[in-house]
Amino acid sequence: MKQGIHPDYHPVLFVDTGAEYEFASRSTMTSRETREIDGVKHFVIRLDISSASHPFYTGKQRFVDTAGRIDKFRSKYGDRYVPKHQRKTEG
Repeated sequence: MKQGIHPDYHPVLFVDTGAEYEFASRSTMTSRETREIDGVKHFVIRLDISSASHPFYTGKQRFVDTAGRIDKFRSKYGDRYVPKHQRKTEG
């Protein structure tokens, strides 16, 4: 393998916050948060969805609104937004 052309490869702990599931792996991703496992420093990467919580793998459908997108949209647009099928056409 050529030296100096590949990114650094680190031990990483992926944490699925929705399913309270963690798994250790290796990745080029880093974070400010670290955790020591068996004397080895792992970078902690938080995930919204992983195989532990994805409906395809679990067979359960559930609603995930991690960023509060609906509330954010409503606070931004409020009463100004009118769905397309309810708009009055000018003519």
